[in-house]
Amino acid sequence: MAVREVGVLAIGAGPANLALAVAIEESGSAELADGTLLLEQSPDVTWQRDLLMPWARSQVSFLKDLVTLRNPSSRFTFLNFLHEQGRLDEFVNLGTFHPFRWEFSDYLQWVAKSLERVEIRYGARAAQVDPVCGADGSVSGWSVLLTDGDEIRCRDLVVGGGRDPRVPEVFSGLPDDRLIHSAQYRTRIAGISRDEPVRAVVVGGAQSAAEMFYALHENLPQSRVTMLVRSIGLQTYQTSKFVNELFFPSFVDEFYDSPAEVRAHGKTEPLRCDLVLLGTGYDPRKPALVRELAARVGVDEVEVSRAHRVELGESAWGAVYLQGVNEETHGIADSLISVLAHRSRDILTDLLARRAGATESRSA
Repeated sequence: MAVREVGVLAIGAGPANLALAVAIEESGSAELADGTLLLEQSPDVTWQRDLLMPWARSQVSFLKDLVTLRNPSSRFTFLNFLHEQGRLDEFVNLGTFHPFRWEFSDYLQWVAKSLERVEIRYGARAAQVDPVCGADGSVSGWSVLLTDGDEIRCRDLVVGGGRDPRVPEVFSGLPDDRLIHSAQYRTRIAGISRDEPVRAVVVGGAQSAAEMFYALHENLPQSRVTMLVRSIGLQTYQTSKFVNELFFPSFVDEFYDSPAEVRAHGKTEPLRCDLVLLGTGYDPRKPALVRELAARVGVDEVEVSRAHRVELGESAWGAVYLQGVNEETHGIADSLISVLAHRSRDILTDLLARRAGATESRSA
């Protein structure tokens, strides 16, 4: 077992922590950048790996990349990525602000490879996080145990691995080979023969469910696919034309003439199938890793500052920052890539301020 010490340890090398890594590299603090390590459990950086269909597009403008809204002149912009890859003319010619998902994924991998000071360790999965406490009992840092037995100790920890997949309780008893969450789609569907006449049911009405429903007709062409949607139709951040049908005069008649149990979403009927695919999103609670960490430091309810730092008291030397799971305090966009550039600036500012404060305290 190897033990290593770093200044900042970030769990996950997805868009959130990559944006922070870029901000740290551009901060002008070589000490901070050289002491920052990202852990990525996969062998590379791939955005939404199991929903990376060739036709799928990002729903967010390319201008909301990892850095442009914080530093438009950065060498890490999406436009500079396209330029270096010789793909700028082709993208401009598409006449869209929304790149293909695979193209944005390529951009993230390019950013990861372009980092000069911040290090990324691949194939590294955090198994447990424990606080390191000083003589007075305050948190002085963190000890992260990896699944391979190695230990990494840090002063500041950034958790940016996303939420845990949500499997509704009604499906929890199904055999593993009959249930596929969207987070596993491409990996799991590849294990089913294209010629198998599968009766598949897709549950959900948002983007991931719609993409699985569409992809199944290509991946399992002999299958019979049914989509179950709680609302009247597919939702795209509540602006879908399907949702707008709720306001059609004709819908009043349709709704009024429906049985009472249907109007209340209480109708029950059997639907036989071989495979259930869940586009049910992610657990709204903090990730299990964060909940377990909070329990170890005696925090009953996780609260975060404006800078996304978990409130541990003024005496804490080591900090924990949470990325992408603070919608209840920072708004619905916190889980989206739209705010990555500004959020990375907020966290960086807090990191630097805390280090400057510690230096002043020591000199005093």
